[in-house]
Amino acid sequence: MMDRRKFIIQGSLVSAGLVIDPKIGMGNEIPAEPTKAASPIVISTWDFGLSANAVAWKCLSEGGRALDAVEQGIRVIEADEDNLSVGIGGLPDRDGFVTLDACIMNEKGMAGSVTFLGEIVHPISVARLVMEKTPHVMLSGEGALQFALENGFERQNLLTDKARAAWEIWKEKSNYKPVINIENHDTVGLLALDQNGNLAGGCSTSGLAFKMHGRVGDSPIIGAGLYVDNEVGAAVATGLGELVMRTLSAFLVVELMRNGSTPQEACQEAILRIVNKNPEFKDYQVGLIALNSTGQIGAFSLQTGFRYAIRDESINEVVSSPSYL
Repeated sequence: MMDRRKFIIQGSLVSAGLVIDPKIGMGNEIPAEPTKAASPIVISTWDFGLSANAVAWKCLSEGGRALDAVEQGIRVIEADEDNLSVGIGGLPDRDGFVTLDACIMNEKGMAGSVTFLGEIVHPISVARLVMEKTPHVMLSGEGALQFALENGFERQNLLTDKARAAWEIWKEKSNYKPVINIENHDTVGLLALDQNGNLAGGCSTSGLAFKMHGRVGDSPIIGAGLYVDNEVGAAVATGLGELVMRTLSAFLVVELMRNGSTPQEACQEAILRIVNKNPEFKDYQVGLIALNSTGQIGAFSLQTGFRYAIRDESINEVVSSPSYL
């Protein structure tokens, strides 16, 4: 009898139409010693990933470094005031404060992260400086803000009129239960492979809308929201961070790829881990995307509705991810 995991993998891929593209879906097994990709590729979460990919791809197509492509692409989304989940314009916590989280990893396994950062539009760039200019991986709150200001970043009010209006409406009932909008409003995660065969990744978010003051999700946590291993691959998560943190989803995806899984298989196995460990999973959304060192990609989510964007020499589109439910 076919086991459930194989059934889900095969059924989801066929229904999503992903098996027609060798870069998407099952593909071939990763060789014991991965070869470097012949051409760059960038993938990112949600429909707004198209805008991030456009800037990241320009960097990659001109011979740029994957790390630069990741930072530049994510900055586009952080600066978009109409986006209610990343950077300026992000929805505030229950007390009306907009706090941002972000992390970044390079091809050498170095990482930088900021959490609970206010008044700075581009946390991804602050995270990169944490990686490059300090002996630490993570700075938080007032310390992260002080570091940003010392390095030339300027204070800016992140609470836009649009976000404030949404907060005022929310306060009428003040329902604290986390509810994830699975239709394209969440973390921006971006993975890139450059022409030198090097990987990098980044993740940025304003976190769960109307969260408790001080709450931090998976996005800035290395191994949970993001993980990069240049020898194997990279993965990034989006959705309810609490579920991702409990299983270290991004690290799990990369380790599964290290042990022979394709990116698609690894994403699906990581989602199944969430399903098995969290009885309440049906109420929430988590999406994962992965990219291995040969340029092969994969994606899977708990619920329908998760979409991700791809850009390479021949593809520039948004793809609907297969899902468990």
